[in-house]
Amino acid sequence: MKYEILGEPLPVVVCHLEGGESMITERGSMVWMSPNMKMETGAGGIGKAFGRMFSGDSIFQNTYTAQGGPGMIAFGSSFPGSIRAIEVDPAHPVVVQKSGFLASEQGVELSIFFQKKLGAGVFGGEGFIMQKLSGHGTAFVELDGSAVEYELQAGESMVIDSGNLAMMDATCSMDIQMVKGVKNVLFGGEGLFNTVVTGPGKIVLQTMAISGVAAALAPFLNTGNK
Repeated sequence: MKYEILGEPLPVVVCHLEGGESMITERGSMVWMSPNMKMETGAGGIGKAFGRMFSGDSIFQNTYTAQGGPGMIAFGSSFPGSIRAIEVDPAHPVVVQKSGFLASEQGVELSIFFQKKLGAGVFGGEGFIMQKLSGHGTAFVELDGSAVEYELQAGESMVIDSGNLAMMDATCSMDIQMVKGVKNVLFGGEGLFNTVVTGPGKIVLQTMAISGVAAALAPFLNTGNK
């Protein structure tokens, strides 16, 4: 499979497949394809289906296969931002934000990822349930806004506002830290908690989470109720 990512900040990934090669997608993200691409929809087992649902994706997966020769299929992002290609193998699983998975080669498996620490689970908000990509192959992940990468060494940490953690290596750990100081909590406008990610591993941060956009637009959307 060969691919090209085009059109940011409203990106699309165009995948060129050899005959018999397949791609999977979770949310009907196909935007165009050659006529010889055959679609099949399946749940892939009850456990996996409900795991995908709780991690923000559809119960069903669509599999597209090139029949009778080479084929082409394009998957579009659902929000202005960027699409990243990541290589997944058994030694390097990757954890991505809820609903971050766009499409992948058939050898990549998508499952639910819960935070191990109680604090992250109870107060994690958007980071509570994430998606884990394992198996083997190329996967495409959509990020909100622009992406910034950091490589954390063992024991090195980064404090991140809720919703801005887009992706991290599975070797990283994540916890939730309460904002210190009563005035900071009441008047700081940053919420009660921050996400703390500790290395070793790479993290990818996004500059504008969808929740931030929704909060910014809310006052304008409510003006019609006057």
